[in-house]
Formats: sequence, C-alpha cells, structure tokens
Amino acid sequence: MKRILTVLAAVILLGLAGFGILAWRSAIAPVERPAPASFSPQLVQQGAILAAAGYCSTCHTARGGQPFAGGYAMATQFGTIYSTNITPDVETGIGDWSEAAFRRAMREGVARDGSHLFPAFPFDHFNKLTDGDIAALYAFLMTQPAVKAPARANTVPFPLNIRALQAGWKLLFFHPGPFQPDPAKGAAWNRGAYLAEGISHCGACHTPRNPLGAEKRDKPFAGAAIDNWVAPALDRTNAAPVPWNKAELTTYLGTGVSRYHGTAAGPMAPVVHGLAQLPPSDLDAIATYFGELNGTAGKALDPAPAVAKALAAGKTGTGLTYDPAARLYAAACASCHYNGADTVNPLRPELALNNALTLDDPTNLIQVVLHGIDAKDGAPGVVMPAFSRFSDADVARIAAWLRATRTGKAPWPDLEKKVAAIRAQAEQGE
Repeated sequence: MKRILTVLAAVILLGLAGFGILAWRSAIAPVERPAPASFSPQLVQQGAILAAAGYCSTCHTARGGQPFAGGYAMATQFGTIYSTNITPDVETGIGDWSEAAFRRAMREGVARDGSHLFPAFPFDHFNKLTDGDIAALYAFLMTQPAVKAPARANTVPFPLNIRALQAGWKLLFFHPGPFQPDPAKGAAWNRGAYLAEGISHCGACHTPRNPLGAEKRDKPFAGAAIDNWVAPALDRTNAAPVPWNKAELTTYLGTGVSRYHGTAAGPMAPVVHGLAQLPPSDLDAIATYFGELNGTAGKALDPAPAVAKALAAGKTGTGLTYDPAARLYAAACASCHYNGADTVNPLRPELALNNALTLDDPTNLIQVVLHGIDAKDGAPGVVMPAFSRFSDADVARIAAWLRATRTGKAPWPDLEKKVAAIRAQAEQGE
C-alpha cells in the first residue's frame, strides 16, 4: 500500500510539474513608452479604424470613465471580470509594453509579465490578425492619452482565479493561428471572414458557449445570450420574416438601421457604430461572408409577401378596440410603429418583421420596451422612449399581445416573471 501511495504521489508531482512547464510563460522586458511621433499618421489611422471595428473602447471603458482606461464589468458564469487599462500609462496601463509583448497578448492571450489572460479578452479571435494590423493597433493605442487607472479586482473565485489554469483551458479550446484564406472563395468572402472571425470577433457574442465558457465550434454563429440580451443566430436558423440578404446586412452594419429588421440596440449598438468606420468595401465583404453563411447569397429574395403580411398585421390594435392589451399598445406604441399601406419606413420599425418578436426568447423585446433606444444607440437623432414606468404586468401584456397578433408563434411562457428579472438585473447594474 505504501508503495502504491508513493507511486501515486510521484505521478501527481510529475503531472503538476508538467502542467507548470506547460503554463509557464516568460516575462517580456518593459520598454520606455514609445513617443507618439515615432508612429506614422497612416499607421495610427489604420489602427484607429481597426480599434473601432473591434469595439476596443466599448469593453475597455467603464461607464463614465476615460476611454480605454478599463474597469468595464463583464459578468460571466464564473464571476465578474473587469477589463484592463490599455492606455499608454506606464504604471497601470500598457505604456511599458513593447510591440512584441502586445503581439503576444493578441496572439496567445499572455500579458507582458507572463500571466495568462482570461478569455473574456477574445484572443481566440485576435490571434487571426496579421502582423501589420497588430502593429497598427499598437500604434493607435500608444498615441492615446495615458490614464492612470489601476485594475479592479475580479470576483472570479478560487481556484478559477489562478491564471496558470488558463493554460489548461487553452490546451482544450484554443487553437491559435493566423487567418487562412479559403482558395475556393472569392476575395470579398475571405476579407469578410478575416474581419468577422478576427478583429470584429462576431462569434464572441453570436456563438453559444460550453459550460467552460468556450465557443461551441460546432455551432458557429448559432445565436447566444450575452449581457442580458440575445444575440440572434447569423446562420440559416435565423427566424427573421425577411431573410438578411447582403444589401440589408451592408446597410445595417453601416448605419445601425434596416428597413426590414429594425434598429440596433443594446450590445449591438456600439458594434455598428464601430463598423461604420470601416470602408464600404469592408462592410460589403462582411455582408458577403454572412450572406453565404445564412443561405441568401446568390438568391433573388422578394420581401413583398412578408411585408404585406406584416403591414396587415400592423393595423391590428390601431382602431377602436376593447382588448386591454390592444388599447395599451394603441396608446403607447402605435403612433410610431404604424406604417403606410404598402411600404415600411426604416425609422418606424414594423414590429411584425422584427427579430425581437420572432425569437424564442422575449429578452430583446422586453429590454427595448423597458429601456428604450437612445439617440446614441440607434439611428442618429431618432429615439424610442423607455417605458420603465409600466408595471411588469403591462410590459408582459404588450409583449404577449404582439407575439400573438404579429407572429402567430407560440406564446412566451412566464412573461411577467421574465420582465421582473430583466428589470432587477438592470437596477443592479446601475
């Protein structure tokens, strides 16, 4: 028995030693903060566009905080992770990082000091970037104002907070490598794939995750819950009454508005504002990529039947009625969400065409009803007011009525409880 225990202890020690070797990464020596003038204006501008397309400021800026100074809270099933300061402050940011250290973080998810980064930072996407694009991002960040902002403590519990354990996660789920063009596809498709899978990391929100927080590679872009919203599927399972073809996608990604799908809101709002900084050819490329993914590429799609059906349904509840839900809708919603006899105004979204009503989960509809859409989120200068003053029962009543009269789909269960839960989550986050 003693011999067995000795052998077992030796195996465990060897295993720990092996894992230690696997997890260990050397520190990269600090450098003097690069002078902003050392970077060409063209390179900095390229980096600015890439940073916008990657929504860097969205995740690295706390509410009311300085741009890129970190502190943004990301709730995960393992605890809250706060983004870090990526301004060129030497003490609390990345001012003493060399370009090589920055490249390693982007490619391997390892900080300058050798510690592993949590995959809340999407290095599993950023590793696809070219050296030139990483250099441009580095140049842009190093020319931003330095902000002293110490990192906030994450709430990930022991032992999950041990950085070295991320090496095991990477071994299981991270397969780094630069983007490989598909020779069977055209230049536009490959450019769109590079952007969508790399800097814009679309799968980080639109791909479901496994219990360990890794994207399910067998269900790319199949839709997922994110930040108390639902990121709809971007593949053929998308339930939009009018399919997302290339033209609609290009317009939506560049403006945040689609005639047949509504307005960007929630976590998607900063995405379209960032993507709008890309040249039109890049937006077209992303739309080409997703158009093939969702099955609309090369197809002549006629939205007329779906639009006619939606417009007919949209008239329900706008006249004299004794249905309490219809009367509530007529009083609060119909004046803005009513379209003409044969066309849809993109700034007056036709709800019967909106994904928020056709999804199996009512979260997005409830979020918009409760919190509205600010001018900074949707189309410039267009606002949807928040109806947070409505009771949970009233919001549930409108949602159920719209689902029944606009889609004909099965009713959402436990709507009032869902409304109460979403309201409580929002109040906790304030």
